[in-house]
Amino acid sequence: MKARIVAPSSKLGELNNLQMGLELLASWGIRLELPQISDRSWGYLAGSDPERLADFDGSADLWACARGGWGAARLLELNWQPPQGLLLGFSDVTSLLWAMQLKRFSGINQGALHGPLVTTLAAEPTWSQERLRRLLLGDAVPALQGIPWGGGIAEGPLLVANLTVATHLLGTPWCPDLAGAVLILEDVGEAPYRIDRMLTHWRLCGALQKLAAIGFGSFSDCGEGDAAEQVLQERTANLCIPRLTGLPVGHGSCNAVLPLGKIARLDGDKGVLSLAPFE
Repeated sequence: MKARIVAPSSKLGELNNLQMGLELLASWGIRLELPQISDRSWGYLAGSDPERLADFDGSADLWACARGGWGAARLLELNWQPPQGLLLGFSDVTSLLWAMQLKRFSGINQGALHGPLVTTLAAEPTWSQERLRRLLLGDAVPALQGIPWGGGIAEGPLLVANLTVATHLLGTPWCPDLAGAVLILEDVGEAPYRIDRMLTHWRLCGALQKLAAIGFGSFSDCGEGDAAEQVLQERTANLCIPRLTGLPVGHGSCNAVLPLGKIARLDGDKGVLSLAPFE
């Protein structure tokens, strides 16, 4: 497998975490291609828009995003085209993952993967790293355990996103069809009232009401105590769909990889998210 490291978002800064992530990927037998992104910058971005867009020139089996921050959505204005192969990232990369999902690629090794960035990969627990390695090989991965919020069981195509980034894709041509989807959301550093405001927007435009099921990963540094979780629960309570929280997904201590578009089953009574084929 050949991986090309891309930097569609913020400039890299300190490089130790990048190097450790590269070493881990190389230890899996992945051949790495690294454009000149390490010291590239344009303001707070990892280069100008054309420079960051050019990272996606060429061919690769895996397009691994170096870091998040901000800037990936700007590439959509430049007619960014989803590359052949797998695209791996999360947070700001949500905009490219969702744009890629719109293309509905087929095949084991083509599609969008919500998972660790190169700069966060080395800090992942061993089981999360192994989950990514197995998924890259096309192998099945185990279900994820969360905290049940009830509502029964539902199945549908999986969508995973950073809440803030996804909110700003609603109503654009790069928002996938939400009807019947199993949606998993995560975020970091958002005050509870901002989470409330975003989810209220989803409700007002009818987006939440289209879902088959909804789950939540980590909402790190999002207010004191369980304030953020109270908002998540209240804003989704009357949807009458399966719900769960506490998945090891997002900006927390673990970011388990999930493939967008894969048929998923969310069991709101047991708090389990699993991927097809189901036992």
